[in-house]
Amino acid sequence: MPRIGGSNSSTCVDGARGVTKAKAYVLMLVAAPLAGCALMQPAEDPMEAKVAELEKRVETIERVVDNQSLVQLTQQVGSLERSTDELQGKTETLEHDAGTTAERQRQLYADLDARIQALEKAQKTRDTNDVLEGGTLPPGQLPLPSGSDRDNYQVAFELLKGERYDMAATAFKEFLEKFPDSDLAANAQYWLGESYYANNKYEEALKDFELVIKDYPDSSKVPDALLKMGYCNYSLKRWDAARTTLSRVRADYPETTAARLAGQYLKRMDSEGV
Repeated sequence: MPRIGGSNSSTCVDGARGVTKAKAYVLMLVAAPLAGCALMQPAEDPMEAKVAELEKRVETIERVVDNQSLVQLTQQVGSLERSTDELQGKTETLEHDAGTTAERQRQLYADLDARIQALEKAQKTRDTNDVLEGGTLPPGQLPLPSGSDRDNYQVAFELLKGERYDMAATAFKEFLEKFPDSDLAANAQYWLGESYYANNKYEEALKDFELVIKDYPDSSKVPDALLKMGYCNYSLKRWDAARTTLSRVRADYPETTAARLAGQYLKRMDSEGV
């Protein structure tokens, strides 16, 4: 015969188990949709997370490196600017020193040149005075052997003015030998003839005046040379040659002093009947 107490206990246990199973079933029904949602969302990939983390670290490092590079570049630019300033300063100093040196050299050169010119001038003056104050002038020698064409021309002209006609003629001859291309050659040729004419050497004078006309036809001395040729012919009593030459001066150079003097000489010849 079954026990009442034992039967009730069993029934209670079985009932409890049933309730537990029912709860479990209900939980399963509720959890099933949630589990489905979980399956539909993919789980995070660990590799992708690591890659993302590495990328962030790389970006951080790059920013640091970039910042350091900018700092270094800034430092380098500053250093270059300082070096440029130093070089500019040295360049300006060198330019100033060079300018000062060049100016000093110019001053020294100018002073030296002035002193040399003064010495040369003094020497030329002494040589000129030696010639003009009774010295001799051998043929083949210039009055101032180391002088220029103008220096020698001036000495020869001073000899002529000082009525030292023989020395003047020698000086002008040597001038024409040594300086044939001088712009004073035509004048020298004329004054050579004048040196002979003033010394009453009319034949020699006539030849040199003719050379003025022949060799220097564009010279301003041509009218004067023609006039003096007329004078030489008159002095040599070559009346027709004198009249022809003097008339040529009046016809070819009517507005010159030579033409006026030629006219006066022609009147003189008319009055003399020659």
